[in-house]
Amino acid sequence: MKVPVPAHIGSIVLVLPLLLAVLQTATAQKNGIQIYSLTVDSKVSSRFAHTVVTSRVVNRAEEAQEAIFEMELPKKAFITNFSMIIDGVTYPGNIKEKATAQKQYSEAVARGESAGLVKAIGRKMEQFQVSVSVAPAAKVTFELVYEELLKRHLGVYELLLKVRPQQVVKHLQMDIHIFEPQGISFLETESSFMTNELADALTVSQNKTKAHILFKPTLSQQQKSPGQQDTVLDGNFIVRYDVNRTLSGGSIQIANGYFVHYFAPEGLPTMPKNVVFVIDKSGSMSGRKIQQTREALIKILSDLGPKDQFNLITFSSEVTQWKPQLVPASTENVDEAKRYAAGIYALGGTNINEAMLTAVRRLKSDNQAELLSEGSVSLIILLTDGDPTVGETNPRKIQKNVQEAIDGQYSLFCLGFGFDVSYAFLEKMALDNGGLARRIYEDSDSALQLQDFYQEVANPLLTTVAFQYPSNAVEEVTQDNFRLLFKGSEMVVAGKLQDKSPDVLSAIVKGKMHKQNVTFQTKSSVAKQEEEFQSPKYIFHNFMERLWAYLTIQQQLEQMVSASEAESQVLKDRALNLSLEYNFVTPLTSMVVTKPEGQEQSQVAEKPVEDDNRHRNINTGYDLSRYGIGLQGSRTTGYRSGYPRRRGFSKQAPPLLPSDPHKSLLHGMEIQNKGPVVTIAPPSAPIQAPPVLLTLPGPSMDRLCVNIKHSQEPMNLLSDPDQGIQVTGQYNTEKACFHWIEVTFKNPQVRVHASPEHVVVTRNRRNSAYKWKETLYSVLPGLKMTMNKTGLLMLSGPDKVTISLLSLDDPRKGLLLLLRDTDHFSSHVNGTLGQFYQDVLWETPEGADDNKRLLKVQGKDYSATRELKLDYQEGPPGKEISCWSVEL
Repeated sequence: MKVPVPAHIGSIVLVLPLLLAVLQTATAQKNGIQIYSLTVDSKVSSRFAHTVVTSRVVNRAEEAQEAIFEMELPKKAFITNFSMIIDGVTYPGNIKEKATAQKQYSEAVARGESAGLVKAIGRKMEQFQVSVSVAPAAKVTFELVYEELLKRHLGVYELLLKVRPQQVVKHLQMDIHIFEPQGISFLETESSFMTNELADALTVSQNKTKAHILFKPTLSQQQKSPGQQDTVLDGNFIVRYDVNRTLSGGSIQIANGYFVHYFAPEGLPTMPKNVVFVIDKSGSMSGRKIQQTREALIKILSDLGPKDQFNLITFSSEVTQWKPQLVPASTENVDEAKRYAAGIYALGGTNINEAMLTAVRRLKSDNQAELLSEGSVSLIILLTDGDPTVGETNPRKIQKNVQEAIDGQYSLFCLGFGFDVSYAFLEKMALDNGGLARRIYEDSDSALQLQDFYQEVANPLLTTVAFQYPSNAVEEVTQDNFRLLFKGSEMVVAGKLQDKSPDVLSAIVKGKMHKQNVTFQTKSSVAKQEEEFQSPKYIFHNFMERLWAYLTIQQQLEQMVSASEAESQVLKDRALNLSLEYNFVTPLTSMVVTKPEGQEQSQVAEKPVEDDNRHRNINTGYDLSRYGIGLQGSRTTGYRSGYPRRRGFSKQAPPLLPSDPHKSLLHGMEIQNKGPVVTIAPPSAPIQAPPVLLTLPGPSMDRLCVNIKHSQEPMNLLSDPDQGIQVTGQYNTEKACFHWIEVTFKNPQVRVHASPEHVVVTRNRRNSAYKWKETLYSVLPGLKMTMNKTGLLMLSGPDKVTISLLSLDDPRKGLLLLLRDTDHFSSHVNGTLGQFYQDVLWETPEGADDNKRLLKVQGKDYSATRELKLDYQEGPPGKEISCWSVEL
């Protein structure tokens, strides 16, 4: 008998709140394993997502083949079911207490089998994998189910699907239903594989409370080229949304005898805060880590509010305070702090204990001296990349020292940079003191990760928040006391209604806001709510009860970190019982996957914990998914500035004859008169793209190529208040391109900052980074952002000017700016480039030929010359055009 050849038949990832689903089939069809159906069915009911992934495969080979089902799911998600149907027989996954499954796990390891089915991968995901031998012509159906409560992050819930079938699939469908009784306030989609050809495979419909997103491409739409099995589906598909809110006690939703209470009131003012930044500058932080820390810190300092106070503490073997006390975030103090941050260099050991105690003493001393604002919030933010090596080095003793020093007065947030630091150590220290821990991954976007974390805690709205319900109405309520509510987040409380509960469930939420106590009230009709959750298309069975169980388990697992030994055991027992009752794979349970007789009899799926990854290669922790790069390696498509290179040849000159119909001469070519014969020689230098290409309004669609000769400072390139668009940038006169360009839209409120390294899109204080030449297709209300494999980023919308940005490769290494649809500019447009869309007077200088003009713009005269340039409006390699060249 021949040994079965392994074939990846599917990998589907749905990340929730980054609800992420990966559909992958590596070299499946080559080995005879063909996926003929692949579906993702995700129902999001009141933030709780229930996802079913179904993959149907057939073995087309004449011999048995090994089919590998592989998927990724979010670390916060709980698998609830997995099964394989082979020849009509169902082989289920059975969830058991981890200790019970351990024997089977150990026996499999002893046999040399790969027993572990789940491993941590990337920043927010876990990988699930199971294999089975498939007989010739046999069919197998894999089905996996998992659930998660979507968490609100900087004002948005995010649903992300990664699509990578690697072969065309006859029936491929993603079907997402969202039901939010509060009402959906906005909905947007984004994709890194969508093109205009795929646009009609996607349908999005929405009413007040429901949204339906369906992606169902045909076989021909999936194909890279006709007749081929290679697919264009390779990347991310994202849905983002939020719900309607008011300044009230929140929304209580009720179904099947359980309730959930969401609290995130709108319109609350931000409380002033006192922030002590504790920055590790030990030797291990040298290089890119300290450079990115400086970059992030300088940006964070710019975001401090005028009523905030702050200080900087740096530490290695020794501890240094920037100032002897916290100082107001005035322009003068912030600028001085930025200069200090720019001079932080890495050297020495890691004295975490003394650094933390210094930060606490600083806050206590300033508070006793009445230097801190009454009603302000005090935060300590620690950034470190390693374990303690100087002073007190026992992690438990440091945790004890810090907790005793803080004594519940301040909140501590711990950021672990990379994988050389014990995350468990930082997590316990943060949770002991009312904060949270976050890992910062070493990558090109580390500075953005730091900035995003700060934005999460930058705007405290309430402190000491307590939820109260009538004692005769509810029982088994989840956590109902919270230290801090931040802008853009959401507090969630769930519980069970008593058998004889009132017809109306009321709630009181109390908290402190600046200098006063505040109380919010809300109520909800049980009968009305029960009726609202009856639509079977959007609701899955007992979702509210499962939401309550999920939230209870997650909170108990977190509470175990900082609980005493006796309390921890009680929490563990309850979480284990709920995990078994509701069939959740949690850190306390395992799933045993059974197989047909004659194969490995079982495999065991266990949920990894965060520090399982501590000493792995850091590269494997790079979340390539956010840039649309595959787990099995990335592919790049590139271009050279100017013209493409061909093997064995130098740069190719473009065609000599212009293609532009309105060109009046062969400009840029030397006409040499050698007697009776006239010869045309190619230009002495290759034709280049201008740094700025403006399409002029009017029927002629003429182009203006702008070169900027005298500018070092950031420039206001154009601003149109009627369009709600502003474009700024910094120009590099030596390379004739831009260092950076920033485009700001008023509606929707979006900022796009482009540099040669990447594009950063900011919305609601949330940053998303995209690498150049990774396909992007994002549709927001009133704005579409697209980027193709050539690296051309286009920003467009109904009745909007189209703004395109392009990142050049070496040697220029900078950005180009291109404008079209410029007839949408209003009469109020202004700026260095905007002036050319005001009243422009064209004159022909006396004695000049048809290729010379004089432009009179707002009292200034500019000489314009008709020249041959490259137009990148459709991306590289570009096409030759004739344009009017102007120097500013």
